[in-house]
Amino acid sequence: MAEKVPKRKPMVGLQPEGDVDWSSYRGVLVVVEQRSGQAKSVSWQLLGEARRLANRLDAPLMALVMGSRVSHLAQEAIHRGADRVFLCDSPELEHYRTRPYSRVCLHVIRTYKPEIVLMGATYTGRDLAGAIATHLPTGLTADSTMLDVDENRLLLASRPAFSEKMLATILCKQFKPQMATARAGVFEALPRDESRTGEIIPVPPQLKPEDIATEVLEFLETTGRVNLEDANVIVAGGRGLGGPAGFRLLRELADELGGVVGASRAAVDLGWIGHDHQVGQTGTTVRPKLYFAIGISGAVQHVVGMQNSSYIVAINKDPQAPIFKIANYGIVGDLFHIVPAITEAVRRRKAGAGEPRPTSAPQTV
Repeated sequence: MAEKVPKRKPMVGLQPEGDVDWSSYRGVLVVVEQRSGQAKSVSWQLLGEARRLANRLDAPLMALVMGSRVSHLAQEAIHRGADRVFLCDSPELEHYRTRPYSRVCLHVIRTYKPEIVLMGATYTGRDLAGAIATHLPTGLTADSTMLDVDENRLLLASRPAFSEKMLATILCKQFKPQMATARAGVFEALPRDESRTGEIIPVPPQLKPEDIATEVLEFLETTGRVNLEDANVIVAGGRGLGGPAGFRLLRELADELGGVVGASRAAVDLGWIGHDHQVGQTGTTVRPKLYFAIGISGAVQHVVGMQNSSYIVAINKDPQAPIFKIANYGIVGDLFHIVPAITEAVRRRKAGAGEPRPTSAPQTV
C-alpha cells in the first residue's frame, strides 16, 4: 500500500502579485553574500558596478545583508558605496538555506521596490536568485559579464552565448525588479571610503517554524579547493606545458609568489588539471594583481576571464601568440627553461634583495 504524502501548504506571501504599478520601483539593490561573517569579494565588486548604474539612473544604491552576527557588514557596505543597507541579523540565518533567505529577500523587494536586483553568480547566488525570480515572478539573466542601463531604465545584462562565441544582451521589459547574477572578477570594487555615510535599516526576519523546512546539523568546510577569485597572484598554464607534469613547475613558482595555479580550458579538457583551476568564460573570471600566462596562446575564451588583471606576464615560444597583445610583459622562449629561472630569481630576491618594483610599461623580451 502506497504511503499517502500530505500536501504542503503554499508559502503565504510568495504568490505572484496582481496589478502592479511598475513605475513605483526605483533604485538598485545588491544582495551581499557572506559566509561566517566574511563577505564574498563578488559582493563588493557588484556594489562598485551598481554604484555606476545607480548614478546613471539617479536612484539610490541599496544593499541587503543577511546572516547571524553580521552587523559589521552593513557598515562595510556603506563604506563600499551603498546609500542604504537593509540588515537582517538572526540566528536562523547563520547558514544559508533557500527558504528563509528567499523569504527575507522577497520581503525587502516587495517593501522597498528596487528596480534592479543583483547577486553574485556563485552557488548560493544562483540558487537564491532563481528562487526569488520564480516567486515574484520576473526575468533573471544568469552569469552576466557586462551590465548597463538604457534611456528607458532597462537593465542591459550581457552574457556569453552560443558556445561562448557571442555576447548576448538580455532585457526584462515587462516586470520589476530586473534581476541578474554576475560573475566574480568581472567588475571592480570601489576603494573603501570610511567617510561615507548611509542609512542602516533593521529588517525583522519574520520567520515561522513552518517557513524553515530543513535543519543544519553540521557545516563542513571544503578543503583543498583552489580559490582563484580572491587570489592576488595566479600562475596559469595551457596546452604548451605538454602534459600534467608541466604544472609542477607552475606550482613551484606559485608557491614562491604566494599565489595559486590556474589553467586554460584546453589543459583542463585534456585532463592535466582539475576544473576548479580553469580560468575563462567556462571557468572562473579573475582579477589578480599578477597573472602569469604560461604556454597559453590567448584564445578569446581564456582572455575574457583574465584580461582585467593588473599585470600580465606571458611566456610562449610563439612570438605571434595573441596573448602578447594584452600582456604587460612578454617572454618568447622555452618555458621549461624560463619558468625555473624566474622561480630561482624570486627565491634569491626573497632571501634578501628586497621586493621588485613593477612598472606598467608593456615590454616584450
